[in-house]
Amino acid sequence: MHHAACLGLGDLGRLEASVLDSLDGVTLVGGADPSPDARDRFERELHCPAYETLDDLLGNEEVDLVTIVTPHTVHYEQARECLSRDVHVHLEKPMVTDLAHADDLIARAETHDLVLAVGYQRHFDPRFRELRRLVDEGRLGRPHMVVGHLEQEWIRWTQHQWRSNPELSGGGQLYDSGSHLLDVLCWTLRADPVSVTATVDRRGSDVDVNSALTMTLERRDAAIRTRPPNPTPITASVGISGDGTSVPDPGESLRIWGTDGTVSFDGETITVREAGMTYETTPSIPDFEELTRRKLGNVVDAIDGEADLEIPAADGRRVVALTEAAYESAERGVRVFVSPDDE
Repeated sequence: MHHAACLGLGDLGRLEASVLDSLDGVTLVGGADPSPDARDRFERELHCPAYETLDDLLGNEEVDLVTIVTPHTVHYEQARECLSRDVHVHLEKPMVTDLAHADDLIARAETHDLVLAVGYQRHFDPRFRELRRLVDEGRLGRPHMVVGHLEQEWIRWTQHQWRSNPELSGGGQLYDSGSHLLDVLCWTLRADPVSVTATVDRRGSDVDVNSALTMTLERRDAAIRTRPPNPTPITASVGISGDGTSVPDPGESLRIWGTDGTVSFDGETITVREAGMTYETTPSIPDFEELTRRKLGNVVDAIDGEADLEIPAADGRRVVALTEAAYESAERGVRVFVSPDDE
């Protein structure tokens, strides 16, 4: 039986705590949050003790799995503390806001033989899984160009929250909802970012609101999941806006060009054009609670050795490397090479 706890007891934290408690082989033992109101609500809804600090939680409860749902810039210290106590960790995105911190957490997890997951729930979404399948099966030939966008009414409802404070968020919409687009773009194509140029507009805020990125990606081999001797270059561009009209879920699109066809996704429908034929499919869209159940269930199965982890820290590290390089590019006005992983 796994003993799980939640760090950060807002709406998402309480949802993840509830989902964990409902999984076979898992029992929820507590939570932690500096807010008295959040602790009171957690205790009323989940019937578990809530502590003010992570140290109090781990010092008073037997815990072997923690989900961390806190402001971005404190992820590193909290995850490091959990790993140092032999606790498996699920981190909400973004993983961290410093690339050295991402590398350190990955090394610590490997040293302690612990699962370290980053909560990109789109890996379990049938729409994005179908896009990945189409690319993997060679339906488009060799992908060579991709264009995507994500927009959301974001700055209006975050301007008085921690997300608009760079000391807590590490950045704006690019690190927040935009993180999902950067992840799923690379994940769908099994590609690594090589270089990036970026333009960022804060629109009077303390954090980025609009971002435009152009990137060069290199596709990995789908079968061996590593970079082949002659990787296929992919030209990519994305636009991310936190001053859009879609609320609460973002509006988005993704289109991939290959040597033998194209696939486009408008948020609902996938359209494939290949060999002179066109067809459409509209995969079912699970609700957010179901996606949360799938990803946390996968984390538990990975801990038990019953499944491969589908949201590994390496994916989170890739997004951090790309985002940090994009911020550097926007600040310096030059193309920046993205730091590769250790492979």
